[in-house]
Amino acid sequence: MASEDVKTSESAVSTIVNLAEEAKLAREGVKAPSYAILSICKSLVAGGVAGGLSRTAVAPLERLKILLQVQNPHSIKYNGTVQGLKYIWRTEGFRGLFKGNGTNCARIVPNSAVKFFSYEQASKGILYLYQQQTGNEDAQLTPLLRLGAGACAGIIAMSATYPMDMVRGRLTVQTDSSPFQYRGMFHALSTVLRQEGPRALYKGWLPSVIGVIPYVGLNFAVYESLKDWLIKNKQFGFAEDSELSVTTRLACGAAAGTVGQTVAYPLDVIRRRMQMVGWKDAASVVTGDGRNKAPLEYTGMIDAFRKTVRHEGFGALYKGLVPNSVKVVPSIAIAFVTYEVVKDILGVEIRISD
Repeated sequence: MASEDVKTSESAVSTIVNLAEEAKLAREGVKAPSYAILSICKSLVAGGVAGGLSRTAVAPLERLKILLQVQNPHSIKYNGTVQGLKYIWRTEGFRGLFKGNGTNCARIVPNSAVKFFSYEQASKGILYLYQQQTGNEDAQLTPLLRLGAGACAGIIAMSATYPMDMVRGRLTVQTDSSPFQYRGMFHALSTVLRQEGPRALYKGWLPSVIGVIPYVGLNFAVYESLKDWLIKNKQFGFAEDSELSVTTRLACGAAAGTVGQTVAYPLDVIRRRMQMVGWKDAASVVTGDGRNKAPLEYTGMIDAFRKTVRHEGFGALYKGLVPNSVKVVPSIAIAFVTYEVVKDILGVEIRISD
C-alpha cells in the first residue's frame, strides 16, 4: 500500500512538472485562469505529499495512541508507549505496527491537500477584508487572523474526509482476535453504512470540529508567527537573507505541534470513543474480551465527557498523550517543511508565509 502511494505521488508530481514546463514554453499564450488552475494543482500536490509522508513516518505511534484512547478500562493490554509497541510487535508482528496506515494515507493525502490549500485561500480573503477595513494596503495578517484562517481550513478538510477517518479508527483497533474483520476501507464504509446508517459515519464529528479550532488554528498561527519573528528580528542568527533553514523551520513546526495537540487532546479522546459506539461485533480491545464489562455507550459529546471522567477520572482525557506527543511533533514539522520544499520544487511563487 505504501509503495502504491509513493508511486501515485511521484506520478502526480511528474504530471504537474510537465504541465509547468509546457506553460513556461508557451508563456505568451497562457491565460490567467489556466495559470491559476496550474498553481492550484501544484498547491494541492504539495499538500498531499506533505500529509502522506508525515503520517507514514509515525504510523506505529498513531496506532498505539488510538488503542490507548479506546481500550476497555477493565481489560488493559496497553500500559504505555514502550510496553504498547512491544505488545503489538509480539502479538501482531511488524505488520501490526502499521495496521490502518493504508487507510490513513488514503485519508490524509486529500485531507492535507484541502487543508493547506484552504488555508492559503482563507488567508488571502481575510487579509483582503482586513486591509479594506483598516484602509492600509500594506497591513499583514495578525496571529489572531492566522488562527481564524487555520481553523477554517481545518474544519473544511476534516468535514470533507470525516467518514474515512471514522472507519480508519475502527480499522486501526481491530486485531486478529476481533469477532468481525473489516477487509479494508471500502468494506468498512459499506458495512457501517448498511448496519448503522449514514449518520454513523459522522459519529464524533462535533468534538472534531471544536477540536480543530485550537489544534489546526494554533498550529498554523504559531508556526507562521515564529517564522516571521525570527526573520524580522534576526534572532539567534537563524535567518539569512530573509530565509530560514530547513532545520529552523522544522523547529518552528515542532513548537506549533506541541501547543496545538496539548490544548485539543481531550476532544480527540472523546471523538475516538464516540466513533466506537454502536459497533456490532466490536474489536476485543474495545469490548474487554467479553468479561461482562461492556464499553460505555454515549448519547453525545457532553455525555461522553461526563462518563469518561466519572468512571475513569480526569486523566482518562489524556490517555495516549505520550505517544501522541512523540508522534505529532515530527509529523507536523515534516508536513510543513515538506509542503514548502515541494512547492519550491514545483515553482509555485506563493508560499504559506506570503
